Amino acid sequence: MFNFLYKGLIRDRSRSFFPVIIITLIVTIIIFFSGFLNGVYNSLFLNTALVNSGHVKIVTFLYNEEHQLLPNDFALLDIDKKISDLEKKYDDYFWTPRITFAGLLDVPDDNGETKSQSPTIGLGIDFLSNDSEQFKIWDLKNKLVNGRLIDKSNEILISQELSNRLNLKENEIVTFIGSTMYGGFTTFNFIVSGIFDLNIGPIAKDMILVDLKGARVALDMDNAASEIFGYDKELLFNNDKTVELRNNFNFENQNSLDEFRPIMLALRDSNQMGTLVDFSDAIILIILTVFLIVVTLVLWNMGIMSGLRRYGEIGMRLAIGETKNHVFKSMILESIIIGTLGSFFGTILGISITRYFENIGIDYSKGIDSLSSSNFAMPNVFYPQVTSELFYIGFIPGILATVLGTMLAGRAIYKREMSQLFKELEV
Repeated sequence: MFNFLYKGLIRDRSRSFFPVIIITLIVTIIIFFSGFLNGVYNSLFLNTALVNSGHVKIVTFLYNEEHQLLPNDFALLDIDKKISDLEKKYDDYFWTPRITFAGLLDVPDDNGETKSQSPTIGLGIDFLSNDSEQFKIWDLKNKLVNGRLIDKSNEILISQELSNRLNLKENEIVTFIGSTMYGGFTTFNFIVSGIFDLNIGPIAKDMILVDLKGARVALDMDNAASEIFGYDKELLFNNDKTVELRNNFNFENQNSLDEFRPIMLALRDSNQMGTLVDFSDAIILIILTVFLIVVTLVLWNMGIMSGLRRYGEIGMRLAIGETKNHVFKSMILESIIIGTLGSFFGTILGISITRYFENIGIDYSKGIDSLSSSNFAMPNVFYPQVTSELFYIGFIPGILATVLGTMLAGRAIYKREMSQLFKELEV
């Protein structure tokens, strides 16, 4: 039966070719649109996680109370042991220390006098450890405008906007002026190894990146860090998972009265990100639902029209003795074959297109540059993402809607009377 129907569809292209093409195109759109929304969602929160919050982060209680002042006098101590404990207990995350600091960046002239100055926000990141993957995670190799990546603790990377403001080039010496963890005055000379553009909007315009060891020397923070960032090993943000992890960690430390006790914050706890996370979840769910309903109706209508155009054929088959049940079942099986083929080709094409844009991205820099928020790391380039659900999501409307449309059109088979059939055939 299956082989008979399949050969019939292959030989009669009016029944198979155009329906398969339509289903392929619609499923392709579904796949790419879903991948794009997934990519936007993860891109939004990955950049915020990299710069501001991690998927989760650990700070002291007092640091969290005064976090807007970057109070490194309330920093975490004995970092090596804390990270070792976290890696054993939460092995589905990787943990990295971070020092966040602020101060002045002073550019001297040939005589050692100040030529230009600018306020700066510095991030001390564990770039140079043997097992560090921070360069890869930040994708700094592809975001360098000039120069090279740092390979010494006294070198820094500086943002393109800050370098333009200070008229800085690679290999020049700059002096950081700030305060140590103990409140003392500090100056430290750094060598500019490279200039970067993170494509995350205004938040990075005053940023410098330095190795953790260099930041510790400059700020007198031996084996200390402002925060410990935790990232899912797949770098995929899952709000429910981070909230559960935060609640479990804080529950274990809730009885401590030590003001320097560690507490965990989820990404949604940083800079009122919770509202944005909830809003994004709701909007993406609504968009996907509406989109799937619309394309399902299109495919449903195609199935109905295809069935209606075949009423003459159906009448002939009934007139020569084929049972109504057999005709109806054969039409359903045909629609399953067509829906499966169209969904298969559409999934391959959709994933291929999504994979292509996953590598090159879609540039929204002109729109993003108009934003002035400094709390949210908005990416300038969105990268659609191929996820596991893309391999099956297109089959749901591709097959189901086509079959439902055929079933609705096929209801008329059971209403056909033999007397009416012979009258139609006479005409």
